[in-house]
Amino acid sequence: MRTLTFTLILLVAFVFSACQKGTVGNNASTTAKRYPLKGKVISVDKAAKKAKVAHEKIDGYMEPMEMDFPIHADWVWEDLLPGVEIRAELVVDNTAKDPYWLENIGIVASPAPGQNAPPINENFAQIGKPVPDFTLTNQDGKPVSFKSFKGKALAITFIYAQCPLPDFCIKMSTNFSDAAKLIMADPAAKENIRLLSISFDPARDTPEKLRSYGLGYMGKDAKPDFSVWQLAVGKDAEVRKIADFFGLQYQVDENDKTQFNHSLRTAIIGPDGNVTKIIPGNEWKAGDLIRELNAALDPKP
Repeated sequence: MRTLTFTLILLVAFVFSACQKGTVGNNASTTAKRYPLKGKVISVDKAAKKAKVAHEKIDGYMEPMEMDFPIHADWVWEDLLPGVEIRAELVVDNTAKDPYWLENIGIVASPAPGQNAPPINENFAQIGKPVPDFTLTNQDGKPVSFKSFKGKALAITFIYAQCPLPDFCIKMSTNFSDAAKLIMADPAAKENIRLLSISFDPARDTPEKLRSYGLGYMGKDAKPDFSVWQLAVGKDAEVRKIADFFGLQYQVDENDKTQFNHSLRTAIIGPDGNVTKIIPGNEWKAGDLIRELNAALDPKP
């Protein structure tokens, strides 16, 4: 009852303030407050663009509870399913049409054991299908295509260099860097496994910038060696085609054009060029990635 009362008071305050201001836009004002949120999706209403989330305590703002949150981004609804665990940013802005909503949503865990797993969407899962050949430019300014990885197991993930979120691109790049170090230390793996990070920010992520970005994850004392892990970028339309094939969703943040709202997707491709695994979210480590790559090298009948 105490939680319910608090929720009702909070919502009434939001509605009252919004009516007073009479604003209609959803962009956050300079006075908006932002809070990190973690929770589990209970239900979704795609038509209303809302999701009911059972969230943990929001420090300095709210106790744990279940409540409906508006979500303005269109790309999230493909993956936002009941039972998934998310991290997001709660935006509170009494001058906006919606006085509170969620942004920067990332799915960090699939439904718990015993729950139905999210259904495979054939529009992006692509399991068992060949990867179409695309041409990009790597960190050294040299062309790189998927055909060049034939005969090797390949892991692909997507990043952009200016991403500030530790659980998103930073974690993807940390995991790839850690995996590259393990691969470099194993002669067989070094011969047969490759990693590729693709930037979806071609306007800013030049080959030179990606090289500097990659070196930053290798460590200041490390010898520059991109033989296992490469970073690449291409024309916007080309990158978008690759992202669509693997089911990655991304769009420019309306409030900050240098930032992106995006999902996370890592793909494993076998030596034959076919997709063997799609890994959503960020709940995996370098060792998990290498196990999947080794499995792709030696598939079971």
